[in-house]
Amino acid sequence: MVSRAAALSKACAASVVVAALVASDPGLIRAQSADLALCDRVAADPTDPDKPADVMGVRDIAPSDIATAIKYCRVAAAKSRRALYQLGRAHAAAQQWQEAVGAYRKAIDKGSTTAMVELGVMFGTGTGVPKDEAQARLLFERAAAAGNPRGVTNLSALGGGVPPSDPQSRALFTKAAESGSAEAQYQLGLMASDGVGGKQDDAAARAWFEKAAAQNHAGALERLGAFAQAGRGGPQDANAAKAYYERAAALGNEDAKAALERARCRWVIKDKRGGVVTTLCF
Repeated sequence: MVSRAAALSKACAASVVVAALVASDPGLIRAQSADLALCDRVAADPTDPDKPADVMGVRDIAPSDIATAIKYCRVAAAKSRRALYQLGRAHAAAQQWQEAVGAYRKAIDKGSTTAMVELGVMFGTGTGVPKDEAQARLLFERAAAAGNPRGVTNLSALGGGVPPSDPQSRALFTKAAESGSAEAQYQLGLMASDGVGGKQDDAAARAWFEKAAAQNHAGALERLGAFAQAGRGGPQDANAAKAYYERAAALGNEDAKAALERARCRWVIKDKRGGVVTTLCF
């Protein structure tokens, strides 16, 4: 049985935590409960459009914070859809899949696009639920239609939804790219370079690749190397091409590695029938 002193000690500890949050960032508690502030501190998703700008968020909930996240997000979820989503994140981190799905569904009912994405990922990968790509596609489509960047890129990766040749596809990617999604920026670059879903435009393609490359997107770096090498959409620059290829290769891009090898072994010796005998590398 817990003693009165122990109970008071725990209550004081919780008060100290809340007081510390207020002291470190007075605006954190503004217009929200202490429960939501604590839920945000340990379980907010940095990519969630519902997240306030003054909340940093965490990519993954720390194992030591899971119990705290479940406790405070459950209370805050009564009045906050992002807390509902974050409760789902906490249950997923604890591999409590049934509870995670329940929280995500409730958040979705209240319009959380990030909950749509996360539940879609669960169905798409068969994590904690039977694999169901049709369900995943529907959830990604709903998130994409609402402008969620991950909904757009995950829908594209799944190969469903709007056909790539449809102008609506480029519109969805543009919305996601403008929100900062490197994958959407890269996909827009590919669309513009190939004339998919709109007019072909090398300058626009190069500009989108540059935005994605600034976020170390390996595919965009490789494409920038190819564009700089050929002078597409901007000046031809062999040195810049090599630098882009090297950055992409360091991130594991195989096309960039092959491009660097071709540049190193650009002299090809052929026989009289045109067959390759050997290459000379420098």
